[in-house]
Amino acid sequence: MSEDSPPARPPSGLLRRMAERGRDEEHRTATPLELFFDLCFVVAVAQAGRQLVHSLAEGHPGHGIPGYLMMFFAIWWAWVNFTWFSSAYDTDDVLYRVVTLVQIAGVLILAAGIPRAFNDSDFSLVWFGYLVMRLALVSQWLRAARACTGAERGTALRYAIGVSLCQVGWLGVLLLPDHAKPWVFLVMALVEMAVPALAERDRPTAWHPRHIAERYGLFTIIVLGETVAAATVAVQSAVDEQEALDALLPIAAGGLLLIFAAYWIYFAVPIHLHLASNRQAFLWGYGHYLVFGSAAAIGAGIEVAVEQATGKAHISDVAAAACVTVPAALFMFSVWLIHSRHHKRGPAQQLVLPLAALAVLACTCAGGAAAVLLAGLVGALTVALGVTLAARRPETGTGDEDDPDRSKPSERPQQAGGGA
Repeated sequence: MSEDSPPARPPSGLLRRMAERGRDEEHRTATPLELFFDLCFVVAVAQAGRQLVHSLAEGHPGHGIPGYLMMFFAIWWAWVNFTWFSSAYDTDDVLYRVVTLVQIAGVLILAAGIPRAFNDSDFSLVWFGYLVMRLALVSQWLRAARACTGAERGTALRYAIGVSLCQVGWLGVLLLPDHAKPWVFLVMALVEMAVPALAERDRPTAWHPRHIAERYGLFTIIVLGETVAAATVAVQSAVDEQEALDALLPIAAGGLLLIFAAYWIYFAVPIHLHLASNRQAFLWGYGHYLVFGSAAAIGAGIEVAVEQATGKAHISDVAAAACVTVPAALFMFSVWLIHSRHHKRGPAQQLVLPLAALAVLACTCAGGAAAVLLAGLVGALTVALGVTLAARRPETGTGDEDDPDRSKPSERPQQAGGGA
């Protein structure tokens, strides 16, 4: 075996000791099981997006947007819990795989309950699907605690206790009156996000920076793929009913340019070197709620724009345009805020994405299909400008001397072909 070949892992057995994988493990990549897990989440993302489309197309943003934010949080947080645990403790044995498949069953149950929760405030099926996932996760943490000692064991037990108590707290969305449920959801969401910080206060888990960065990147691709699928179905439905193509082509072109730009913007720079501590990693990881949620909402917005252009949506041209431009602008700004700005040098590079987000918002005034096309062109120009600035950046004297990672020249971010 060559020096660069990845070390062979022992074959999966029925049961292996659930020891930490280690942050310095080489050649750590996503496993087929993790990819399968992500793929199953597409079902839930699609359900939340579909409900958002119906609400916005009917002119009920006050109901649709809060409902989407709640449902997407449930989906996103279940994914986050599994992703960070698997980065530290994936044993890839039979028991681990079976428990992961149980979690997948839970997310499919949750997805089936999204329409009821969205339209009737009936969270029973969503809560039960969440329960299935959380019981499986708690069993994994207890298994890790059994195999660990000292502070590491304490961390695993705090996770198990915290996740269990939160699941009890979610009973509030079942038992309390409808007007109180959004507030219960908000409080419980904050409590959920506090669990990792409290559990890892003494001894952090050994999540792997490259692995986490790859997992988040793969989920970004999956969400953007769902956006492409949603937009394609919307255009196809309109064409099948022989609607006017002159109203659809600008939306299709602008939407596609926005999605291509979103992909380019997110993957313009590597991020694993920034994930050097729990504080940095948690802020980055939690901030992806906005990144993932806005990326999925772009697809929903394109569907609404198609419905409005073909006379099926009961909203104005400007409102239909805002359904695309607002999430697109939020995506650009949130990617800059938590992701891209850590590798930008100088005010010119730093201002590209914030100004592009404002320009996309300004496109809303054009209304309808024209606004979507203009927003897509802004996205394309943003990428072109980012690539140009990255290519012109001098190799020295750019502020790299302040980079805490400059001691690792082999891993320094390369922006050739990068961009915004």
